Amino acid sequence: SGTVLMTGFYSIFRWGFRYSIEFTGGTNLEYQFEKNFKLAEVKKVFKKEKITLAEIKKNDHVLTVRTEPLNDKREKKLREVMAKDLKTKINPLQMETVGPVLGKETMKKTLIGALLAVVGILLYITYAFKSFNFALAAVLAMLHDFFVLLGTFSLLSHFAGAQVDTLFVTAVLTTMSFSVHDTIVIFDKVREYRHNMERNVDDNANKALTETMVRSVNNSMTIVFMLLSLVLLGGATIRFFAIALLIGTISGTYSSPFVATPIAVFLESREEKK
Repeated sequence: SGTVLMTGFYSIFRWGFRYSIEFTGGTNLEYQFEKNFKLAEVKKVFKKEKITLAEIKKNDHVLTVRTEPLNDKREKKLREVMAKDLKTKINPLQMETVGPVLGKETMKKTLIGALLAVVGILLYITYAFKSFNFALAAVLAMLHDFFVLLGTFSLLSHFAGAQVDTLFVTAVLTTMSFSVHDTIVIFDKVREYRHNMERNVDDNANKALTETMVRSVNNSMTIVFMLLSLVLLGGATIRFFAIALLIGTISGTYSSPFVATPIAVFLESREEKK
């Protein structure tokens, strides 16, 4: 956990994230060229027209770019200049301009939703298990999964071009819920043994993990296989969404027995000694 988290934090502070147009605002352009072209020549045209490029891709004779927000007049001029300088006909396939307001609103609602979820989980687990220690352990494990996903996705942004978009926000919230789900199953077993047997918390936790481990792994593997098929066979649009869910599923499965339970045992043991 320490290695993964430290690597992720380094990536976040060193390289950060690449954000989709939904968050940064800008214009997506897609052009079909009549003949082959070089990206270097295209970049010269954008530089000549003083248009900032955020992203540029070439796929055969199709050019896909993301730029600062452009109006119709400026886009038309850009296309005309590009056709003249590259001596080719250009057929516009797509033009989409989005402001950054959507991204700010989405992030605001996501943070509020996550905070409400954390408070709700703390209150519910404290009430259900009659112990704040279990609630704190579950939330810390959930934060562990949250930062594992953020750090790993930052690395994917830098090395593989993954972008933070609304699908990634969905994956983050899903990961947080999945993490707590598995943890609750283990904690419920610990509570059951505590009521039925006069054992210390270490023995109860060991017995709970032994009985729930196979169930948790089997449950998670069914999700992992489905997500792997989406990563390998799904389209480019949802590939990084599936990867984010895959990372969250693996981290959530790991954190329940190896992060949440040890923290709960540590906190409960301190109280038993008192």
